[in-house]
Amino acid sequence: MGPDALRVAGLERALRDLGHKVHDHGNLAPSPKTSEHAIHPNSLLKNLEDCANWVAALQDAAFEICDDTRTPIFMGGDHLMSAGTVSGVANYAQALGQEQFVLWLDAHTDFHTLSSTDSGNLHGTPVAFFTGQDGFKGYFPTPKGLVKPENICMLGIRSVDASENANITETAIDVHDMRAIDEGGIATPLRNFLSRVRAANGRLHLSFDVDFLDPSIAPAVGTTVPGGATFREAHLVMEILHDSDLVTSMDIAELNPFLDERGRTAKLIVDLIASLFGKRVMDRPTRSF
Repeated sequence: MGPDALRVAGLERALRDLGHKVHDHGNLAPSPKTSEHAIHPNSLLKNLEDCANWVAALQDAAFEICDDTRTPIFMGGDHLMSAGTVSGVANYAQALGQEQFVLWLDAHTDFHTLSSTDSGNLHGTPVAFFTGQDGFKGYFPTPKGLVKPENICMLGIRSVDASENANITETAIDVHDMRAIDEGGIATPLRNFLSRVRAANGRLHLSFDVDFLDPSIAPAVGTTVPGGATFREAHLVMEILHDSDLVTSMDIAELNPFLDERGRTAKLIVDLIASLFGKRVMDRPTRSF
């Protein structure tokens, strides 16, 4: 119901009011089930076959939509969607001969493999999948595009399992947890990352998990973690991204309208997306002094 909540909250109208042409391609369906499905030794995994079929459908759809859409917005349920969307857009970037970069706004690193997760929730695995970590072959579709770990920046991290922490620290993924943001602010690491994207003439995918935000302003998520980004920090990120003109695709994940309070989380997400696409409180022309 997350995508429908964003529709009801006025996402399309907000973008049109900013002068953008918008086309809603509707909802996807998962790929057809196969006749055989491998049984994974980790018995805790939940809905493995259904999730694998969704990833297969999403990576094909993401590749195709990039060909005729300037900045596709992928709206989904849990963050597993990024296993498909990111591998799809990375495949498109590869076809263009460009590097794919990912800005990951989330309370979690989502760097579990199918074997390391002890919750069985596959929304904890997408980053491991689209960076080509071991353990997915035979259970998930082969990723059609991969992202180099050094091309990923994570902001807002504040809940990481021990096994994830051990694995991700061995990679070149640029992780900024909330302590780092509290101490140094959110703008500097973001601008440093964007400078790298621009220098490489790369394509930038923004993957936004609602739990990046503090639950006091965004309660409609099933994986709330206290101490998240504030209203102004989140808008600042979107405003800086707009000014950069580097974002080529984005995800909105984990919005659960059944946990919302009179739709306020959905309205906030629409407002944040509008900031990404150019909504301003005031124009700020360059002044001479």
